[in-house]
Amino acid sequence: MSSNLASPTKSPGAAGLRPGVLAAQGISALLDRGCVLPEVSVAEGQIQPASLDLRLGRCAYRVRASFLPGPRASVAERLAEFEMHRIDLAQGAVLEKNCVYLVPLMESLDLPGDVSAIANAKSSTGRLDLLTRLITDRGTEFDRIAPGYSGPLFAEISPRSFSVLVRPGMRLNQIRFRRDQVVLDDAALTALNAAERLVDGPAHIAGGLGFSVDLRPARGTLVGYRAKPHAGLIDLDRIGHYPAAEFWEEVHAGNGRIILDPGAFYILVSREAVHVPPDYAAEMAPYLAMVGEFRVHYAGFFDPGFGHAEAGGTGSRGVLEVRCHEAPFALDHGQIVGRLLYERMAERPEKLYGAALGSNYQGQGLKLSKHFRV
Repeated sequence: MSSNLASPTKSPGAAGLRPGVLAAQGISALLDRGCVLPEVSVAEGQIQPASLDLRLGRCAYRVRASFLPGPRASVAERLAEFEMHRIDLAQGAVLEKNCVYLVPLMESLDLPGDVSAIANAKSSTGRLDLLTRLITDRGTEFDRIAPGYSGPLFAEISPRSFSVLVRPGMRLNQIRFRRDQVVLDDAALTALNAAERLVDGPAHIAGGLGFSVDLRPARGTLVGYRAKPHAGLIDLDRIGHYPAAEFWEEVHAGNGRIILDPGAFYILVSREAVHVPPDYAAEMAPYLAMVGEFRVHYAGFFDPGFGHAEAGGTGSRGVLEVRCHEAPFALDHGQIVGRLLYERMAERPEKLYGAALGSNYQGQGLKLSKHFRV
């Protein structure tokens, strides 16, 4: 992991991809070369500044348990052990809360030997507590695709708080492609922060840029939302449709502290406003408390331009998706709950995250998914 901060130079083309995360034009080159194989033509907006949205296929399988195929098996071979029944998604189908489903995706891969990939849930997916993970043939980890992988892609989906209505073509997760490991080490991240001022306050750099929780808002006492345990169905195509109060309870903190309840899911917000410079991408690393009390963040990609002045931003907060586990846990204002990992782009994207792309969460503060109206 080099600490050289020189901006990436423009890629010479598909035949000579440079080290780094591939921008939209690099992803288009992979499609042109047949390294990404969609069943139907790529849809408008599917290629993002530093990632490709993945689309649900035409069927889903209800499985009795989450699984990984392991190094010697395909997903189809293991599916025979776990399948309970097959569901046709063509007319829309309900994925029920607390059940596990496997959905073949419309995209498959035939990657070059020097290109790997990583997947993550989209922001709106994570904010719905809709656990979505990518699985590949012979996979030993979720959301990780080895260099040179050739084969189909599958999404494991487990609604945790709300049952959801899905259809073919819906985009619940996304994939990033990269050549080499280009995550900035702490020395490089410190230098980048000195040059760009990545955060609007002190930079806590240790294994990434630290995020803390905001439990002392500038106005009022509203600090977050907690998912109601017996809410109704959410049709993922309905944007701005659902009254938030039917699905969420407001969380207030008058003294800078809240108590997380075991099994509950919360939407909170970071104290820091951050930005991602155009020549970099970032990922919110899942944070696990050392003794396992809670988990932060299911959806973690931050695109080039997030919160950045060149993309119409002035810094954006990170929304925190928090689930408490074994015991009640006291969370205090300013407590570090996550870290943001920065990595270099192979080239600057032609379009940055922001208003020009109709990005939903540029300049965000505390915000539910796009499906709700407050």
